[in-house]
Amino acid sequence: MKLSIISFTQNGIVLSKNIAKLLDGIEYTLYTKYKACCQEEQTVRFVTQSIGEWAKEQFEERNALLFIGACGIAVRAIAPHITDKLHDSPVLVMDEKGEYVIPILSGHVGGANELAVSLAEKMGAKPVITTATDIHNQFAIDLFAKKNGLTIVNKDGIAKVSSKVLSGKRITMAIEHGHFEKNGKLPGEIELVEYPPLQKVDVVVTSENREFDTTMLLGAKEYAIGIGCKKGKEAEKIEDFIMSHLQRARITPMQVFGMASIDVKRDEPGLLAWSRKEKIPFITYTAEELKSVKGDFHKSEFVKEQVGVDNVCERAAMKMCELGGKLIYEKHAEDGMTIAIARREWRVYFDGE
Repeated sequence: MKLSIISFTQNGIVLSKNIAKLLDGIEYTLYTKYKACCQEEQTVRFVTQSIGEWAKEQFEERNALLFIGACGIAVRAIAPHITDKLHDSPVLVMDEKGEYVIPILSGHVGGANELAVSLAEKMGAKPVITTATDIHNQFAIDLFAKKNGLTIVNKDGIAKVSSKVLSGKRITMAIEHGHFEKNGKLPGEIELVEYPPLQKVDVVVTSENREFDTTMLLGAKEYAIGIGCKKGKEAEKIEDFIMSHLQRARITPMQVFGMASIDVKRDEPGLLAWSRKEKIPFITYTAEELKSVKGDFHKSEFVKEQVGVDNVCERAAMKMCELGGKLIYEKHAEDGMTIAIARREWRVYFDGE
């Protein structure tokens, strides 16, 4: 997660710096609209465009946003750019005294609630959580999907399933055979049923492409894309290349949990553009990390001379899948680009396991 923190006053700038000191493992950028201090500040970027235009850019880059100021400022800034709960950036607001942290958008799927709780703990503040399932300490289907790396195929099912939980009723769930971690205690709101279900159920969790009579369908994100390209490759060509090979492999972007390459490509514009557009994380590894991956790969002495490892795309895809991964689409090269796809072993679990 990349966090963009924006302030509007001198006090806000001071608070944003204090927050930044506590952000272990979170990449951040500090912004401000307080022009009086912009020349003296070296670690805070002054925002020259309107706050709405700034927010639009942040949404496009899929960054999390923390506004230090009034909720109204944040609401007006993000309102024109909101799409739906599955794709919106997480947005939070903190008052200038640092007493309260309020997630106002994408609390579960985007992680705003979790981030609010974490920031509050670090700052000695109080998180103001308003999500119904959270305040009643009940099972949240969208949070379950996020934690398990599942695709929410039909977002309208979230409200229907959550409403049933909040009314005190149990929800039925069918999980594809071999993909459920049985250790631990099942939440009281869940009743597991046979897969495939013989009648309508509330939730189905599967990687299979078939029809189910269900209120909510959660699809497994099984696949990792390993990719390499020449420096400066056009974003349009990279997108066409990736999509064409996904189609050949009969895989949709919704089934992809990540894209990986070597660390020299971490700032490659075309790869970052596709990652942002499809909301798919882009991870890079060092040559040493890629060389440590076990397997029989298509080797290239030229690639080894250039980046220090004999294969990038296949090794990167397998590295992202960790143990149990399998290369299901070997290296394909075209016009200065290479791609491979691996499938991971997926499991679903419940909190407390």
